[in-house]
Amino acid sequence: MIQNKKILWVTQTAIFIALLVVVQAATAPLGNTLVTGSLVNLILIISVMTCGLASGMSVALISPIMAKLVGIGPLWSLIPFVALGNLSLVFVWYIIGNKKMQNSYVSYGIAWIVGAITKFVVLYIGVVKIAVPVILALPEPQATVISTMFAFPQLLTALVGGFVALLILPRIKKALGQD
Repeated sequence: MIQNKKILWVTQTAIFIALLVVVQAATAPLGNTLVTGSLVNLILIISVMTCGLASGMSVALISPIMAKLVGIGPLWSLIPFVALGNLSLVFVWYIIGNKKMQNSYVSYGIAWIVGAITKFVVLYIGVVKIAVPVILALPEPQATVISTMFAFPQLLTALVGGFVALLILPRIKKALGQD
C-alpha cells in the first residue's frame, strides 16, 4: 500500500509539472503575464490542495526553471526569488486552505487573499528591493522594467489564479473523493 501511495504521488506531481510546462509553453507566444501567471498560480494551488505539500513545493520550485527553459522566465539570478514567492503561495494555501472552518469556501477565501498578498510581498522584497538593486545592479531602464514586472502584476496574477482555484477546488476535491 505504501508503494502505491508513492507511485500515486510521483504520478500526480508529474502530471502537474507537465501541465505547468504545457501552459507556460502555450501561453509564451501571447506575451501576457496576466494569463500565464494566473494559470501558473492556479496550478500551484491545485497541486498543493489535491496532492499535498510535497507535490505543491515540487511544482513551485520547478515552475520558474521551466519558465526560463521555455523562454518566458526571469533571469537565472531571479529564479530563487520566484521560487520563494511560489513556495510562499503554496505554504499559505496548504496551511490555511486545509483548515476546517464553516465550509471550504471560508478557508479557501482566506487562503486566497493571504496567499496572494504573501507571494506579492515575498517577490516585491526579494526582487524589487534586494535582487534588482543589490545583486543585479542593472541600469535604470532595465531595473525599472524588471521591478515593475515583479510588483503589482504579481499580486494580480496570484489573485486571479487563487480566485479560479476558489471556484473550482471544491468540485475537484469532490470528484477526487477528498471532500
